[in-house]
Amino acid sequence: MATAAASSICRHHPPITPSTSVHSNKLNTVFRFNHRKERNALILRCSLRRHRPEYIPHHIPDPKYVRIFDTTLRDGEQSPGATMTTKEKLDIARQLARLGVDIIEAGFPASSEADFEAVKLIAREVGNVDSGDGDGQKVHVPVICGLARCNKKDIEKAWEAVKWAKKPRIHTFIATSEIHMKYKLKMTPEEVIEKARSMVAHARSLGCNDVEFSPEDAGRSDREFLYQILGEVIKAGATTLNIPDTVGYTLPTEFGQLIADLKANTPDIENVIISTHCQNDLGLSTANTLEGARAGARQVEVTVNGIGERAGNASLEEVVMALKCRGEQVLNGLYTGINTKHIVMASKMVEEYSGLRVQPHKAIVGANAFAHESGIHQDGMLKHKNTYEIISPEDIGLLRSNESGIVLGKLSGRHALKAKMLELGYDIDGNKLDDLFTRFKAVAGNKKNITDDDLIALVSDEVFQPQEVWKLGDVQVTCGTLGLSTATVKLIDDNGEEHIACSVGTGPVDAAYKAVDLIVKVPVTLVDYSMNAVTEGIDAIATTRVQIRGHDCITTTHASTGKSVDRAFSGTGAAMDIVISSVRAYIGALNKLLGFNNRLRTQDPSAKVSAVWG
Repeated sequence: MATAAASSICRHHPPITPSTSVHSNKLNTVFRFNHRKERNALILRCSLRRHRPEYIPHHIPDPKYVRIFDTTLRDGEQSPGATMTTKEKLDIARQLARLGVDIIEAGFPASSEADFEAVKLIAREVGNVDSGDGDGQKVHVPVICGLARCNKKDIEKAWEAVKWAKKPRIHTFIATSEIHMKYKLKMTPEEVIEKARSMVAHARSLGCNDVEFSPEDAGRSDREFLYQILGEVIKAGATTLNIPDTVGYTLPTEFGQLIADLKANTPDIENVIISTHCQNDLGLSTANTLEGARAGARQVEVTVNGIGERAGNASLEEVVMALKCRGEQVLNGLYTGINTKHIVMASKMVEEYSGLRVQPHKAIVGANAFAHESGIHQDGMLKHKNTYEIISPEDIGLLRSNESGIVLGKLSGRHALKAKMLELGYDIDGNKLDDLFTRFKAVAGNKKNITDDDLIALVSDEVFQPQEVWKLGDVQVTCGTLGLSTATVKLIDDNGEEHIACSVGTGPVDAAYKAVDLIVKVPVTLVDYSMNAVTEGIDAIATTRVQIRGHDCITTTHASTGKSVDRAFSGTGAAMDIVISSVRAYIGALNKLLGFNNRLRTQDPSAKVSAVWG
């Protein structure tokens, strides 16, 4: 058997210079022995990609395989200010397909016509097309899933959206904990069972052969009741049973025992897939997810960067890399079909489109995840990287800074910029590369040293922006202690027509925003404004993030609580001038709001701008 290529190592032993390779087909592991040093030591290569089993809704041919169910576009978008446009959702869905997720929960089709159309588009575009993953392999076609409450209208709407996919799924849910049934649903346990059973049966009757059922708040539900309701939905045709820790209440031992108990006591559960969905309210979502998989779950529900309601969800990158790095050793050989080299790009795309920044110390994808400042750690890393890193950054699609030897300046060309962006985890080409190169040359002409952080800020401002309704032309401000600040702003509309307005304000940013408002004529409230210097020095690029809410609010109704929630829209900007950076961010947020608004009115001119969100 030929030696398999591997790009990273789970480093649980001192480094070994290989001289003999022995392959085990049974474990799909490469053992490397050093005849000169530590003959008995071995390391496990964790980057080998194993074959993805055939997709059968209620059965996985390989009992060691764990399906990855990504709900970034549904649960993740419930984060305040994380509203995404249809184009942004489609971009993320395509990246998730390249990443290799098994199921994409594309949204909640019954929430609004806009969300319905977005899910339908993803089903058509991503749920049918094979594409390359960058490694010369075809990307599998993922299952496209739509969420629905346990009512006919939701379920039928979900089916209308997802049925265009090659592998469609309906995911329906109803609360099962005593507190939810008593105070929210106002239903008896018997009524809840009948509702769940009949709605799963209805989903199957529409022609959907892949139906997932979730007992909401299962972590606080009575065990005997769970055995009963899950047994009934299995009879009705459910193919996946998802067990949510909806409020992030359970500890890993408790959640693992819950999965084990359900597996042991639910009638006919051996004929379906058990899934987990863990919230992060106590910071235990990843641990609970892994414990659920260890106890028998073979689908895990996750989001990129762990985004989601309240404290978020189990993080895709954490769960996947934990299974990849430790699955063979301590999790009975569990593995996924994820191509981890696409993790960084997925993380950056979600970060930019959602406006939710990744904390620097975030596991796997944080800026400091592979940074070493301590002298002791640096000494160890210089001697051998295995001393303080258990995975290689290259394995998630991140190259170490300066390993390519490329230093960018005002004389650098497009190829050098593209190579540097690949080093930073961004695969950019075509018009986006041309636009980025133009911005790069402008900054390089005014700044002697271009850092990685400068480039990342420019990517955020130039590449990851919503479709333009308004484009910034020019800004000129006057400010100081001698009088009111004034601003003149020129914007260009989507027809290429120029619009100019002047205004005064309490400061240059306030004046510029008021001038923009005079042109755009959409009343909004600035909910949040923040600015940071990307690097040290007086010539640093400034990055700005704003969050706005329209006065004629686009409201949503939360599916679980029934409360009305106003959608907020975020925008980001970057420039060496703080006023220009601020205006870019404000226009980005306005473009996102206007694009969302226009999409709703185009699809249904008479519809009220409201939605149901779950």
